[in-house]
Amino acid sequence: RPQDVQSALAINPATLTQFGGTQFSFSGSWAEPTISMNQETPVPLAGIQPFNAKSQRPGSIVGNIGLTQELDALGLPVTAGMGLLTSSGLGVNYRDVIESNGTTAELIVIGTAMGAGVKLTEQLSAGGMLVVSTASLDGIFSGVSAATPDYNMRGIFGVSYDVSPTTTIGGFYRTRQQHTFADFVRFGGQGSPFQDVRMHLPRILGVGVADESLLGGRLLMAFDFSFFQWSEADFFGSIWEDQWAVQTGLQYTGHSGIKYRMGYAWAEDVSKGVQAPDIGGISPQRSVDYIQALFPNINEHRITAGLGIPNVLPNVDVDLFAGGMFDSDKDFGDSSVSVASYWVGFGATWRFGGCGSGCRCDAPPCDPCCPPSGFPQMDMPY
Repeated sequence: RPQDVQSALAINPATLTQFGGTQFSFSGSWAEPTISMNQETPVPLAGIQPFNAKSQRPGSIVGNIGLTQELDALGLPVTAGMGLLTSSGLGVNYRDVIESNGTTAELIVIGTAMGAGVKLTEQLSAGGMLVVSTASLDGIFSGVSAATPDYNMRGIFGVSYDVSPTTTIGGFYRTRQQHTFADFVRFGGQGSPFQDVRMHLPRILGVGVADESLLGGRLLMAFDFSFFQWSEADFFGSIWEDQWAVQTGLQYTGHSGIKYRMGYAWAEDVSKGVQAPDIGGISPQRSVDYIQALFPNINEHRITAGLGIPNVLPNVDVDLFAGGMFDSDKDFGDSSVSVASYWVGFGATWRFGGCGSGCRCDAPPCDPCCPPSGFPQMDMPY
């Protein structure tokens, strides 16, 4: 039971059927990482000497846009959706450190999503989404690599089933997305051939359950379990194991309609103890260790809190949130790194027709969009 359009587009398109009428949502956030690296030995192939420094790359503005349209006017039990979604937008920058030989690393992935959810029965929905992404890989080795773009696509498929009026279960599958950055890096100096770098985003499978049977229907509890198949993804599969992640969330709707939210996510540290001899086509081993320290996926714990404020203006909802990823550190051969981050942001949703997300009725008679207390709060007509 996603509380915003972007989540439905990015995770499980079957849940698009929960959004009635026309809904447009925009969100923006600031993500600020703190990354420090200690390189103990030289990497001669890239001209790197030992150094210990904090990354000077600033944080990122991350934006996401979503739009849904219910097609009931055409007699179809379908809700179509589209959006512009940011998948990646962070990196590291050690260019001010002479010993790093201008090391930077950044991966930016932005996708355009288009799809629909179909209500097969009163309880069962299914959906599909096509995401076409443009990606840019930059940095890693100064002077021997350059920012290189690529584009490709992936599919997302999902189902959602209402076990009861207060409990919903769902599942989704995201295909692997393959990127090949042609002629990205050249080792060995002038006259040596350029090497392509293959960098794939993994297959992802997930299941989840949401329930709001407690506290008279005011408390929504959600649990998601996801599996990331990094071992079959080029580049990342050389340095990361397959990964399990658990996301939990609580949302309490007060009598004023304001929603109070808390979330906790745990994701495995997936770093491999012994790396492959090459990574996406790049070798030798010492370079592989160095690259792994530039792409650390080591933080296991994340927390977030927020507010959802309905009808700030007629048919306009506003969401606010803030969170953080606890500090963690890891050794990769002769390279070591520590990582922490925080984020703050907001979202705004405009609704035209259909039902809103903050409406309650404590005593009948009730508007069709406002169920009596004790009934589930869902963004769909009753």
